[in-house]
Amino acid sequence: MSEEQGTEPRRPRIAVVGVCGAGKTTLLRRLEALGYDVREPAQEHSGVRDLWRRLTKADILIYLGARLETVRARGRPDWPDWLHAKQMERVAYSRQHADICVETDDLTPEEVFERVRTALVALVGEPGT
Repeated sequence: MSEEQGTEPRRPRIAVVGVCGAGKTTLLRRLEALGYDVREPAQEHSGVRDLWRRLTKADILIYLGARLETVRARGRPDWPDWLHAKQMERVAYSRQHADICVETDDLTPEEVFERVRTALVALVGEPGT
């Protein structure tokens, strides 16, 4: 079959960035289950401020934020403040360029998912449509 016959349009590629404990992996799994093409470029571990762009060639960037207290409450009780501050610094540029920003501190994983899903549908529609 040629590329002109029967090829589906490319799905928008989505990158999810944020500090450790913000809920990136949980969100990624839920979005993938719906059929979205989602990547997690580990921006919080890189000094390259646009790593998400270089690695993923994302069409849509999602930023998830979480305060240090939230990260500690989500299973990382000894998470050092210096590391959280460093990760916040490393994701700052991506936050400025994000299409969707969600501060997850006071939200359940389901609420984060619903907010992001609603925003994605407004931006690109349902996956596969």
